Amino acid sequence: MHRLASLLLCLLVALPAFAERKQTFGELDVHYSVFNSSFLQPDIAAAAGLTRSKTGGVLNVAVLKAGKGVPAQVSGQIKNLLGQTSTLSFKQVLESGAVYYLAEFPLREREILTFSLSVQVGDSAPHSFTFNQEVFPDE
Repeated sequence: MHRLASLLLCLLVALPAFAERKQTFGELDVHYSVFNSSFLQPDIAAAAGLTRSKTGGVLNVAVLKAGKGVPAQVSGQIKNLLGQTSTLSFKQVLESGAVYYLAEFPLREREILTFSLSVQVGDSAPHSFTFNQEVFPDE
């Protein structure tokens, strides 16, 4: 699992093609990235319970407080330009003090998707934000 955390952290903050994206809410930093599931090595995908596919995407969310991963309730949906929406189902991954939330979604064609997310830590009020991402199947 340590390899999983390392890979996801790399995808989250290091790859130029997937530039770091972050929303800040007071003391909370919510980092997020979107990538094709086919970019994952088979063993890493299996360890995370993800399906590798040329037509599958993954949203990775990490919630940090004072630079440390914290558990959160993460929910969201995606919407395409036609207004069709799909609910995202997140899996929590715990690894050596890191906490990640992963959601898979289909990549039907090259398009711009709107991701709407809600993040809640403990009993605090939920924080919501939206971002757009161009996605496309891996050919």
